[in-house]
Amino acid sequence: MFKNEYQGGAFVEIFSAQGKNPGAKWKILGSPSVIWKEFDKEVKSFVFVLEGSSQTNKIQLPKENKQILGLIQRFLVLQIYVPLGQDFSTELLITDLGNIKRRLYLSTVHKELSSTPLHAKIPLFMIKRKIWCNLCIDLVAFTSEIFKGAVFQSLDGIVVSANCKLRKIFTLKSKPQDTADKDGNSAPWNSKVAYHTAKMTLNNQKY
Repeated sequence: MFKNEYQGGAFVEIFSAQGKNPGAKWKILGSPSVIWKEFDKEVKSFVFVLEGSSQTNKIQLPKENKQILGLIQRFLVLQIYVPLGQDFSTELLITDLGNIKRRLYLSTVHKELSSTPLHAKIPLFMIKRKIWCNLCIDLVAFTSEIFKGAVFQSLDGIVVSANCKLRKIFTLKSKPQDTADKDGNSAPWNSKVAYHTAKMTLNNQKY
């Protein structure tokens, strides 16, 4: 989907809740009663809301499994809000330089890091509830450190599961100092919005 598009800039936008039909390119698994778009008064913009079971209520890009995203920038950022007492999960499909596809399952449900040669379950300890979060994932570091010897080539699929509000998803060419940075950032926050930036590393997953 992005393979033939220019990715040499500061960022590449994957998802935004703005516009008439922001979910048009996504496969939506769940009824309109559990996944919908609404205007969020705090961030003063539209967001996608995913509620209910994380096993059944989710959105997936690309829609078809035969398609690939072909995203090559190093950092992935999800702007999310996880309600108090709720869990959140996301799944990433990555391809290494050997064209081997591997899956990263990141979830607040996971208590410890575990992996096989093709899959990894990664806990999301650093996500705070009831506040907006810039969840930043270093795809290059995670690929090489979890799958020993593997070299990241591209992010080819993403699934976002309940429970959360989702504002934007984008990749960054360079490590974000802060996602409210006005120079290299695709989605600055309203100055009155309370948020935190969670930069994921393997070290902060080993609690």
